[in-house]
Amino acid sequence: MPILHLGNRNYSSWSLRPWLVLRWAGIPFEENVIPLGGEGYGKSRIPAVRAVSPTGRVPALALPDVTIADSLAITEWAAEQAAGVWPADPTRRAVARSIAAEMHSGFAALRRDLSMNIRHRCTVETWPGDTRADIARVVDLVSATLARFGGPWLVGERSAADAFYAPIATRFRTYDVALPAEVQSWCDTVLADADFRVWEAAAVAEPWSIPPVTGRGGQGSTTNGQP
Repeated sequence: MPILHLGNRNYSSWSLRPWLVLRWAGIPFEENVIPLGGEGYGKSRIPAVRAVSPTGRVPALALPDVTIADSLAITEWAAEQAAGVWPADPTRRAVARSIAAEMHSGFAALRRDLSMNIRHRCTVETWPGDTRADIARVVDLVSATLARFGGPWLVGERSAADAFYAPIATRFRTYDVALPAEVQSWCDTVLADADFRVWEAAAVAEPWSIPPVTGRGGQGSTTNGQP
């Protein structure tokens, strides 16, 4: 059975993404949660992570003959194993893949200042300009996609795109970001998902914490180099 190596559920946004993909696709897997922090943290040199991931980062999916150490690559592997990871309709599938890729490679300021911290709640009055721009882009993207496909999920049906944006829903909640009604409704849909609630409960119960490094309300890098 595949083993998904994860970082702390409270902080590891990149671990949450493929975890949701695998759960939603109904693909059985085992979990190995590795507490992040300490020696090598933020430099891809945590010994326990290096022992299971060739990149020194999580998530990493261990298969019998290879370890896949990238969230988007894990998602594509899952799509080859089960239906429903991406929409069957070509247009919806193309949009879902496009916005997931944008999240995978972008929004550095948002990651820096709104790092994932499921247990935390605070209100931030002001953000740096680049962070405001990232927030605005996510809000515009979610609003436009919902308007095009009718919701309640990003492309009208639950897909890997929602998994890739799920940590954003937690961040907006953590930092009390004011949202348009349609974006808040999408966030509520994600946060009410049964599988997300399993992850959230485990995050709340975790005994580990990571001391603040950077940012305005949470942690610094939340996934050993992949926040």
